[in-house]
Amino acid sequence: MKILISGHTGQVAQALQHALADHQLLSLGRQAFDLEQPASLRETVLRERPQLLINAAAYTAVDLAEQEPERAFAVNAEAPGAMAKACAELGIPLIHYSTDYVFDGTGTRPYLPTDPTSPLGVYGASKREGERAILAALPSASIVRVSWLYDRDGKNFLNTMLRLAADRDVLTVVDDQQGCPTHAGHLAEDLLHWVDRMIQDPDRTAGLHHYGHRGLTTWHGFATAILARRAPDVEVRPVPTSAFPTKARRPAYSKLDERPFFEALGRESVTWEAALESCLGPTFPLGTPN
Repeated sequence: MKILISGHTGQVAQALQHALADHQLLSLGRQAFDLEQPASLRETVLRERPQLLINAAAYTAVDLAEQEPERAFAVNAEAPGAMAKACAELGIPLIHYSTDYVFDGTGTRPYLPTDPTSPLGVYGASKREGERAILAALPSASIVRVSWLYDRDGKNFLNTMLRLAADRDVLTVVDDQQGCPTHAGHLAEDLLHWVDRMIQDPDRTAGLHHYGHRGLTTWHGFATAILARRAPDVEVRPVPTSAFPTKARRPAYSKLDERPFFEALGRESVTWEAALESCLGPTFPLGTPN
């Protein structure tokens, strides 16, 4: 299958390239597939004529988005809408990644795809508009929301903690935001089965879906688990969100209910601790991630 993946260097796009290596992949970066120029995307999709398009690219600078709303909406809303229209024209499926930031974080149980959205900032609002634009143009599209993404490569919480732990004896980490870390590698592997499911039962995979691992923790809990495996002598102290003021508000609770997604696949998800263990592996030394 010829699959076009947008994002190229992002952690999800890179994990997808590895997981989908048996397919004919066309992974396009910003120069060839510029999401800041939504009008140009249709021409590229129609020229390449993929059999599946996976949009793994996004504007993810949550705080900077408050200063650059037009740029965030171009990349996260207008561009996905343009991709969906091109896919509809070709009659091909689309998988698009969205975020827990479409919710306001006031929930007390894992969010279902059908729960009302209420973004706290520009980033979440732009991602929600992207969802709406896609489904308006291509109702059969599969939109997969994820939260707290990390992997062995790229800029993410895991690598930040390991980098800081290489030079410090004490780290302070927020303990009043609850959610579930999501390993990009597991996400990419499970997408293989999701693509098969899309072919077999497109009605079940259409629309909004939540992906993740079992369990709930805080950023402090996640950091503690990381360093217990790689830097046990480093102390991880809990602090409130107010200790790290940011321009954009973060959801206090953003656990996504992944169970319907895995019911569609016919199995259960792994725990977030098991996913972390798999990601770190035995040969991931402290302080060396990219």
